[in-house]
Amino acid sequence: MSLAGQGEIHLKVAVEKLDSKYGLKLRTHPPHVPYKETIRKGTSQRGRHKRQTGGHGQYGDVVVEIAPLPRGSGFAFVDKIAGGVVPRQWIPSVEKGVVEYLKEGPLGFPVVDVSVTLVDGSYHAVDSSDAAFQAAGRIAMQEGMPDCAPVLLEPIMRVRIHVPNDATAKVNAIVSGRRGQLMGFDVRAGWNGWDTIRAQMPHSELHGLIVDLRSLTQGVGTFETEFDHLAELSGKLADQIVATRKAAA
Repeated sequence: MSLAGQGEIHLKVAVEKLDSKYGLKLRTHPPHVPYKETIRKGTSQRGRHKRQTGGHGQYGDVVVEIAPLPRGSGFAFVDKIAGGVVPRQWIPSVEKGVVEYLKEGPLGFPVVDVSVTLVDGSYHAVDSSDAAFQAAGRIAMQEGMPDCAPVLLEPIMRVRIHVPNDATAKVNAIVSGRRGQLMGFDVRAGWNGWDTIRAQMPHSELHGLIVDLRSLTQGVGTFETEFDHLAELSGKLADQIVATRKAAA
């Protein structure tokens, strides 16, 4: 069972009311942050799936080249098979296996901005199948991706904060304290004595921001956000996020 509301303060009031009026304790947690991961360098990797079970076995063998793409490029699969070493009907199977792996990379998050090129492989006339080549594609990614310097990506949001202008300097300090980058401010059109502060902030730092703004502005400050880009995150904070994800898996 979950509790939905119109915003952070609305939910906070609802949780407190359920506790004080009904003695109902709710477990709360910060909003989900859609982290991603990518790679900093490439590699070449063979993936072979071979299993003998009594009847027909399973055999799929591929060699892929994994490489980083520019930020925002997404995913690309390139077929460079020559000479029929992987039959045409199994090439989409390799791509399916690669895509399935990319749902959760070595850091535990969806992988973006990566190209995978199928360059070589082999097959068995009887034992090769769609499932075998899907497995071979996954195996190649599982074994190759850790060698590609995986790095965490965090979503950065475009934020517009609306406050009375006597609070602007203090809001700037709040933004900086939440790992935000100030982009400037303007007089809020049609609102005498108000400013609109423009900033970029990590998605994870928005939790609790409305509480700080309302406290600072006697309940009248507001903000709006929209996604801007993904940025690399490394160091202790990234290590903590990855460790938390793996512990929850």
